[in-house]
Amino acid sequence: MVAQTPTVTGRRSGGGRRLLRLIILLGLLAAVLYPLFWMIGTAFKSQEEIVSNIGLLPETFTPGNFSDGWNNFDVSFGRFFLNSALLSLLTVVGNATSCLLAAYAFARLRFRLRGFWFAVMIGTLLLPGHVLMVPQYILFRSFGWVGADWPYLPLLVPQFLATEAFFVFLMVQFMRGIPRELDEAAKIDGASSYGIFRHVILPLSRPALVTTAIFSFIWTWNDFFRQLVFLSDLSDYTVPVALTLFIDSTSQSAVGPMFAMSLLSLLPVFLFFVAFQRMLVEGINTSGLKG
Repeated sequence: MVAQTPTVTGRRSGGGRRLLRLIILLGLLAAVLYPLFWMIGTAFKSQEEIVSNIGLLPETFTPGNFSDGWNNFDVSFGRFFLNSALLSLLTVVGNATSCLLAAYAFARLRFRLRGFWFAVMIGTLLLPGHVLMVPQYILFRSFGWVGADWPYLPLLVPQFLATEAFFVFLMVQFMRGIPRELDEAAKIDGASSYGIFRHVILPLSRPALVTTAIFSFIWTWNDFFRQLVFLSDLSDYTVPVALTLFIDSTSQSAVGPMFAMSLLSLLPVFLFFVAFQRMLVEGINTSGLKG
């Protein structure tokens, strides 16, 4: 039997479809990245050019926006970066630790009303965060945490109490995919519930922990509303709150320095995501289990 070779017309049509898909994908990529490129170009434009020039490239290169934005306030903008980094990293630790322990209890331990409390926890996902803001503020103010010497208590303490139901649910679903035969084998070897958690569940939960860390860091770094409510002193502000200070309705706004600092604020999120994305892929590849 003679093998049939593809015709020239078939090869051309296949190549045309691939070229069309490539053009469509490049167009979508350009549409998605255009705001980022525009912000990069605007960070190097003067105040007047930002209003008159809507193009990507600046006509007059103005790198002074970065120094002006960094030193625009009585407090250096580096202080805001340190505040955001501290708050984000502590939130990552709190969410990863508390949500992992809560998920282990729901997924592996047996206790009364486990299904009921799990349903209550899932039900909190239906409540918008803005609805809870007023009662939380009243509660934390009664504790003396609002306006305290260390003002980040209302933002951090709930993260160490497994209040993020999304991450608890994520880890519960991940742990349910781990074979229970591993727990039984550990029990035969004399392991307690803590031993099973320490030597079986914790090492295999690395992908879920990395996912929690990535989203916790990004969400906390970009959070504006909660930080605006609970932070009152300029020296305690985080990056999202500090960026709003460049826009003042009663005086001249510093738009160029604002875009320059906005560009710098993207770097920690980008670097954190890239670093942990590698760990996420490695964790999935090395800890995958077959039932």
